[in-house]
Amino acid sequence: MQLREALQTQLPEYMVPSAFMVLDAFPLTPNGKLDRKALPAPDGSSLVQREYEAPQGEIEQGLAEIWQSLLKIEQVGRHDHFFELGGHSLLAAQLVSRVRERLGVEVPLRELFVHPVLHAFAQAVGQAGASTLGRIERVGRDQPLPLSLSQQRLWFIDQLDASASRAYHMPAALRLSGSLHRDALKQALDTLVARQEGLRARLVAVDGVPHQVFAPEDIGFTLAEHDLTQLPAEAREQAVREQAIDEAGAPFDLSQGPLIRGRLLRTGDEEHVLLITQHHIVSDGWSIGVIIREFAQLYAAYSEGRVNPLTALDIQYADYAVWQRGWLQGEELERQTAFWREHLVGAPALLELPTDRARPAVQSHVGGTLPFALSAELSARLKQLGQRQGATLFMVLLAGWSLLLSRLSGQDDVVIGTPVANRQRREVEALVGFFVNTLALRVRVGETASMAELLAQVKKATLGAFVHQELPFEQVVEAVQPARSLSHSPLFQVHAGRVRAPGTAVRAGGGSGAARAQPEPQSAVPGDAVPGQHAGNR
Repeated sequence: MQLREALQTQLPEYMVPSAFMVLDAFPLTPNGKLDRKALPAPDGSSLVQREYEAPQGEIEQGLAEIWQSLLKIEQVGRHDHFFELGGHSLLAAQLVSRVRERLGVEVPLRELFVHPVLHAFAQAVGQAGASTLGRIERVGRDQPLPLSLSQQRLWFIDQLDASASRAYHMPAALRLSGSLHRDALKQALDTLVARQEGLRARLVAVDGVPHQVFAPEDIGFTLAEHDLTQLPAEAREQAVREQAIDEAGAPFDLSQGPLIRGRLLRTGDEEHVLLITQHHIVSDGWSIGVIIREFAQLYAAYSEGRVNPLTALDIQYADYAVWQRGWLQGEELERQTAFWREHLVGAPALLELPTDRARPAVQSHVGGTLPFALSAELSARLKQLGQRQGATLFMVLLAGWSLLLSRLSGQDDVVIGTPVANRQRREVEALVGFFVNTLALRVRVGETASMAELLAQVKKATLGAFVHQELPFEQVVEAVQPARSLSHSPLFQVHAGRVRAPGTAVRAGGGSGAARAQPEPQSAVPGDAVPGQHAGNR
């Protein structure tokens, strides 16, 4: 804190570091310049922590323990600042969930942004009302089990146009290097399918109403195997690409299942590629992280002859679907619907961007990805800007993206879509399932005279949308009743997409093999994201 306070007297706020590390020497490139890529990442001990004063009272002590668990630090004092300690939007949402679970109160997410210091946030928690969400209970499997509202949306699309349903395939590839314990791999995948009931689902319509039906736990994971080692190196890589394309595009039959499958490609004595494809109706980006994490733990245990190390799940996705349908009705449904009507009333139906060709009469759903990276210096300055305004990095980027779109289109009012994890209950964090929703965030650029005002508006819109994130996007469309056209998506045509997480290492054999995957975790708050063009309009 002394270093930070001294620097604040000499530097503008955005240049004051949020973390400090002591190095024996700076890493240098061969030509003697600072090698920024070789600098170590700050750990918990390097983050800004204010002069320690022990938390006082039951609420502060409970919150400190929650912060320590979420932020993975050993000590939190009553004067510490959540975001200075490394908190971000995803962790903020998980914090609200932990508070609900441990203290039984419903504290709005915005309170953490207004009161990010522990003792001040504790006062807000102390004044919060009791949570009315209730527990998600396990229901009997001897009754028809409904689809969740999100699942029903994708089921309808599949019934309407099976080819459009292919846009919701979720392919992933893991390159496995090292000695592969094939039996352990298959056992780990089989255990995953047995453990996560939703991965054994098929969707059967009875009198036109779809229900979830589950295969038995011992059904196993559908895994095809192909040995490509006899092919020359160049042909082998081409075969991998062709297999990946074929696997990702092969259709799913929602009524028959399975809705997750894989291929194991052997490309060398100690080289394999594992292709896994799921239909979005049983999974989402957060679920990919769950699958990779559980697969890694299971494979490590089975390859060493140990038993399943994972604790049993208290509930399954179908239990959530039943709870959701019982909760999102009546007053709660009207509350959420009223918010979206007010938020989007009078919003422009179309964002008119200058393009090199005319918009097609019917959108093709064919899109692409153009990745880019911000420099460490710029990223730090953007984070500091957000901290000064009590906003997340996503909010800062969204404000800039909105301003750019406004200037390109000549419109002062823009609507941008963003995915949201929609996992506001801790008990669903370990589930594989389709929870994700899409939020339409409206930004009135013409009503702001400064960047600070624009950020304040974006922050208000984002937090308001998050509080009302459970209403499925299609029901928002029905409530708002925008002009519809086959040539573009309703409500928004551009979105703010997620930043890809760093590769997750998965131990694949002995002490030498490892596989790396690039999952796309969904932020619980629209956060940690970068803007991009909506794929359906390319």
